Amino acid sequence: MPEDHSKYKDRLFTFIFGSEENKAWTLSLYNAINGSNYTDPDAIRITTIKGIMYLGMGNDVAFLIFEEINLYEHQSSFNPNMPVRLLQYVGNLYEKYMVENKLNKYGSKLLKLPVPKLVVFYNGEKDTEDEVTLRLSDSFPEGSNPDIEVRVRMININYGRNRKLLEACKPLKEYSWLVAEVRKNKKQDGIESAIDKAITDMPDDFVLKPFLVAHRAEVKGMLIAEYNEAETMELFREEGRKEGRKEGRKEGRAEERRTFFDKLIARGWNPQEAANFVGLPV
Repeated sequence: MPEDHSKYKDRLFTFIFGSEENKAWTLSLYNAINGSNYTDPDAIRITTIKGIMYLGMGNDVAFLIFEEINLYEHQSSFNPNMPVRLLQYVGNLYEKYMVENKLNKYGSKLLKLPVPKLVVFYNGEKDTEDEVTLRLSDSFPEGSNPDIEVRVRMININYGRNRKLLEACKPLKEYSWLVAEVRKNKKQDGIESAIDKAITDMPDDFVLKPFLVAHRAEVKGMLIAEYNEAETMELFREEGRKEGRKEGRKEGRAEERRTFFDKLIARGWNPQEAANFVGLPV
């Protein structure tokens, strides 16, 4: 019986950079992003909330270091709405932080909170600049004067881009190489064979190779789930384009949403998540 890859809810990016056993790699990534040279991985405290789900997957990596709370997200497709998503997630992280530290947000004493740092690592096929700043205010009406702003650094980590950054973090460079190899292999082989070949062909001096080989089944499951997600997103966009071109009745559009809902359920989605995604009541 084929393995059920829908059970792998984490992304490979999270598996590499968001686990307790790999905090040295997390620190290396932090240093590369911030131009710092910290050496003690125990300075990092992983705070990722696994219960927050999007497209059936949890948010990626969150950690505290000194007076900062860092939220790192991986995206394989361009999403300009990351500021509002990360705003919601940071709110949950602050709530968790206040509970853990017994801070009273209703009290008269000013709370001291860690500084949020928000980064999206992008390696989709849509061409983007090496680094882009996404702003929450771009979602507001032009000329408005919002009382809140969120800035997110979106960094292109496709292999060959942002060379200085990737050279500064060897695990990130190797992760970028792996994704590029899988993408190249997939043009000739199925996704499972493409992943297997990429791991096998990875140079022996890559620091990630022993970890990926030891966890080959998990790695394959995560990457397959990510590729299925990308295909689902493209399917949804195509359905949206069809709906936009269609001048049919409201019942017809509802029927299209129901059809797409059924497709998501067939792919193993949770019914509530699928309904929320296509805009159907449950």
